[in-house]
This record gives sequence, C-alpha cells and structure tokens, in this order.
Amino acid sequence: MKKLLVVLFSISSLIGCKKVKKEQQVTQAQVVEEEAPKKDLPFVWEGANIYFLLTDRFNNGNPDNDVNFDRTEETAVLRGFEGGDIQGITQKIEEGYFTDLGINAIWFTPVVEQIHGATDEGTGKTYGYHGYWAKDWTSIDPNFGTRKDLENLVKTAHSKGIRILLDVVLNHTGPVTEKDPVWPDDWVRTGPKCEFTTYENTTACTLVANLPDILTESDEPVELPDALLAKWKEEGRLSKELDELQLFFDRTGYPRAPRYYIIKWLTDYINDLGVDGFRVDTVKHVNENAWADLHKEANYAFELWKKKHQDKILDDNPFYMVGEVYNYGISAGRNFDFGDKKVDYFDYGFKSLINFELKNDADKSYETIFKKYSKLLHTKLKDKSVLNYLTSHDDGAPYDKDRTKPYRSANVLLLTPGASQVYYGDESSRNLIIEGTEGDATLRSFMNWEDLDSLPETQKIHEHWQKLGQFRANHPAVGAGKHKRLAKSPYVFSRTYDNGEYRDKVVVGLDLPKGKKSLWVKGFFGDGTKLYDTYSETEVTVANGKVILDNDFDIALLELVE
Repeated sequence: MKKLLVVLFSISSLIGCKKVKKEQQVTQAQVVEEEAPKKDLPFVWEGANIYFLLTDRFNNGNPDNDVNFDRTEETAVLRGFEGGDIQGITQKIEEGYFTDLGINAIWFTPVVEQIHGATDEGTGKTYGYHGYWAKDWTSIDPNFGTRKDLENLVKTAHSKGIRILLDVVLNHTGPVTEKDPVWPDDWVRTGPKCEFTTYENTTACTLVANLPDILTESDEPVELPDALLAKWKEEGRLSKELDELQLFFDRTGYPRAPRYYIIKWLTDYINDLGVDGFRVDTVKHVNENAWADLHKEANYAFELWKKKHQDKILDDNPFYMVGEVYNYGISAGRNFDFGDKKVDYFDYGFKSLINFELKNDADKSYETIFKKYSKLLHTKLKDKSVLNYLTSHDDGAPYDKDRTKPYRSANVLLLTPGASQVYYGDESSRNLIIEGTEGDATLRSFMNWEDLDSLPETQKIHEHWQKLGQFRANHPAVGAGKHKRLAKSPYVFSRTYDNGEYRDKVVVGLDLPKGKKSLWVKGFFGDGTKLYDTYSETEVTVANGKVILDNDFDIALLELVE
C-alpha cells in the first residue's frame, strides 16, 4: 500500500511509464491520510510459499545446547549434530528473513526427543540430528531447545503472519542402540524389511534394517513401555502424562493401541501451541485409516485451541495436513498406485501431497509446465493441492544439483501452480555436493549465511528469490489461481483467483528481451488500467492492449495499482 502525500501543485500528464517506488508515489490528494486501507489478503494453503529447513542445520541461536546426552562420538561427515536449533529459527523470523523472502509458512524437521545413541545404517555413524528417530514424542530434544522455545517460535511466527507446520512421524521409532532399547513387540515390528512392490510389503514392514516399525494397523490395547514410564518418573511427570492419557482415551473411546498414543502426543502440540498444520512423514508406509484418525484429532485440537485463544486466530482456515507419499506425482491425480492397490490419501485427511514430479518437468517450457499444473489442479485435484519442490533433504537426484540454474529454479518453483516448498539454501545456492559425505548427508550442509553476507552473485540470486517470493505471497492467484497464456513471444501469462467476493489478477512475463519491451495484456487488463511491475518497481498504464517497460530485466511481475 502506498502512503498519500500532500501536494501543492497539479501533476502534468506523463507519456510512457514512470519509474517510482510504491511508497514514494505522489498523488493529487489535498488531504493527508495516514495510510491507504490495506486490502484484506487471504491466506490460501493451495498457493502457500513454504520454507523447509533442517532444524539442526539452519541457524545456531543457542550454542549452550549443542551437546546433550553425551552425544560426543565421532560421526561420518555431516551425520552429527551441528548446532542449529529452535531459537535460531525464531531469530531469523524476528529479523524478517522469511518475510523478505515471501515465506508465509515454515516447516522444520521434527524436534521431539531423539534416540541418545548413534548408529550406522550403512552410510557411517549417525546421530538423530535430522529428527526422524523419535525416542519420546512428549519431549523436545534439548539439542533443538525447549518447549518454551517452541512456544515462542509459534507466537513469533504468528505475529508476522507466518504459519507453522510441524513435521510428524507416526510410522517408526528411532533405531535400537546400546542407549536406546527396542520398544515392546506389541508396539513395533522389527522385520521384514520393505520390498515396495505391493501394498502389504510397503506398509507391514520396516523401511530399513534396525528401524522398528510401529504397528499402526493394530487395534489391540498395549501398555506403555517400561523404559518410557521410568523416564517420565525420573523427569517428575509420570502422573501428569498418565492422567492426560486417561482423559484422552475417556473422551475418544479409542482402544489403547499404539497409533492412538502417538496421535495423542502429536496433537498435544496443537492443543498447547496452536501450530497450524502437520507435514506427515512416510505416509505410504502406514495404513491410511491411521491418517484419518490423526486428522480427526488434529482438527479437534485446532478448533479447541482457537476457542481458547480467539484473539490469536490468524484466519478461519482448518488444520492443514500435507503428506509425503514418496514418489507421488501430480499426474496421478487422487490415487497412489502400489501395484496391487490404489489409495486416495486425499480422502484420509490430506489437503495436499508433496509432488515429486516437478523436478522432472523443470526443464520443459514454462507454458508446458504451467498449463499442465493449472489444468490438473482445477480438474482431478479440485479443492485439493500439491506441494511442489525442486530440492529436498532426501531426494538424491534433485533439480540442478550443481546450482548452475538458480534463476530458472526460482521461476519454475515460485510460478508453477500449487504450493511451493523452498528448501533452505535454494535461495542462496547452498552447495548440495559436499566432499566426504555418504548418501543424503550431502544435501544437508549448514545454511550458507557467510555466502549471503559476502558474495555479490549470491546476493543477486537471493534478491531474485525475494522478489518472486513476495509476489507469490501477496497474490493467491500465482499458486492457487487459473493460468492462461496471453502471448507466446515474448511469453506473457495471467493468473486469476476467485473466492467469494475476493478476486486477484496478475500478469507475468518471462524470457523478456533486455531494454524496451512490450507485454500483451489485451482481454485481461483494459486500456487505461494502471499496473505496477514489482520486479523493476515501475508503474505503467495499459494502452492499445499492452504495456511498455524499458529495463534490463527479463522478467515482469504485474499487479493492479490499488
């Protein structure tokens, strides 16, 4: 929004475009107004710009918590704790790092207490730095911080209009080590290893050796593990935890089966902190009915939290769940095919699934990508969505692994219909090829803050990601709207989003010539319409069905001047 300034003279009409910062624009107003009323911008999960980071690898906000549980054994390269923590994420929220990048939701790897020992899965000795090796779902791992730290992170994010997604694991415990006993056999299976050729040998099995698999399909009541009871007793919270479980099972009537204990523990973070959604790990390895149970209880907890905290509600969006169904692609529509069975996970509580297909589409023409995604999202996947990504923490074949195409990566990821997942360091070309690493560790180096502070080219790349990210965040039409090509050369397209009385319209030009350029907008924006190119910070007026820009940029991001 631009502030209105007093002027004592009339402004003669100008021909062509005038370059002017939005906040500095001069009008013919005769009175001073504090600020033009801000247009109510709805948050739409279908078009969200989500930042995904490894909690341990992003920012070290508290060096005092770097070593706990005597985790001091030497590990393989990038397979130990590196110091990143919850306070580090909060610091960057407070600094405006995410806001400047156009991020409106943050997903970070699990922060529950991890196994205390190290183990070798064939890629070298490893600690649970990544968060996927739970020991106690009811505790925050001190390497990541405290429950108070997590509460503060959620509050700080919400104060900036940023949603928080917790990464949750229902499928398995952490590996067994000398310090971490196996859970009882009525809780977990320790074999066979998954073969991934049928539904049965994908769900009723362990992902890898020594990763005990929760019996999520079982309805048989089980007792809590002795080791967990002893731990709670030592920590002085045994009766509190038992009382809360009693209340949960009394309210729901669920049997005391393994999945329901974990569902209770996971939804406590919604009850207590008001987190906005879950990113759900290893979805296809769990009986789908368990996800429906999780979603039901998560929704219940979220609505209860909102009733108790009406002054802190961001909007009326329901609780959000996005699932990692490994190798799901948008072209499959609603179904994931196991070979002998198809499952529609959208029917079991998921608003969205992570889309593994975009990295394979990314070198196709922009129009081919955008048209395909827009069509699928408004037909097969109507009222649902996908979360697009190009790089991630466990995809060993990401797009542009050697980081030679950072600008195209931004254009594809942030302008393709659907929600976008920016993996930490995408915006700063963080190195994905680290010497001496084995397996996915190469994808998980510490965030390259030094490069951002010192390298001009990294700063230029970062600015490009910021401009596109902010445009996406300010316009639901980019991710959730309908796509239409307006001109082939130079390439110009529109996006339109309608929801009740709210309407959002934008035009984007890509692969534009340097210097003077003409963008065809006829039939979308009428002659005389004032538009603002947020990329070059230029105001233009539509004339003869087009707008004229004169700059050295090959991209234009056009919005209506309010």
